[in-house]
Amino acid sequence: MQGGEHKQMGNSIKKWLVMGGLLAFSLGAAAVEVGGVTLDEQVKVGNSELKLNGAGIRTKAFFKVYVAALYLGDKKGSTAEVLSATGPKRVTLTMLREVSSDQLSQALLDGINNNSSSEEKLQLFNQMLAIGQIFGAYRSIKPKDVVTLDWVPGSGTQIFMNGKKLGDTLPEASFYNALLKIWLGDKPADKSLKRQMLGG
Repeated sequence: MQGGEHKQMGNSIKKWLVMGGLLAFSLGAAAVEVGGVTLDEQVKVGNSELKLNGAGIRTKAFFKVYVAALYLGDKKGSTAEVLSATGPKRVTLTMLREVSSDQLSQALLDGINNNSSSEEKLQLFNQMLAIGQIFGAYRSIKPKDVVTLDWVPGSGTQIFMNGKKLGDTLPEASFYNALLKIWLGDKPADKSLKRQMLGG
């Protein structure tokens, strides 16, 4: 085989290797679309890779309010499994319409109240007060804004707005479970959304 043919074959091999690498990268960075919102299928919380467990649209009075997504270390199909799962967890809320910070805070508090016993509410009193303070820095939450609720073992609940940490870390695991039950509890904010977040 002549030198020119060797060079051409080498270039072809390099081309296929590059294309293969790009394909592998695109597969590794896979995403899904829900309600016009692009969601990563994998995210990193701390040093852990989490998988998208499920996602859906929160609707209220026929209005689409936000896209909620649940990320876990391993796929879970029931509320009990999600609550008992060890390791980091994440819920993201990507807004589809503008709401005031008071409206969002109240919606979260209503969800906690609807899915907590009287004893649990007493135990969570300080954390529930913190919810209003955490979002108080914002007059409103606008379309495309992303609220992130992370559970980091050994640290606690961390809340972010568009990647910026809000307030202090809240250490109690019971509080994060109370947040999860807003969407996954016996009286969820949206029954259809609950089913979708559980992978249904």
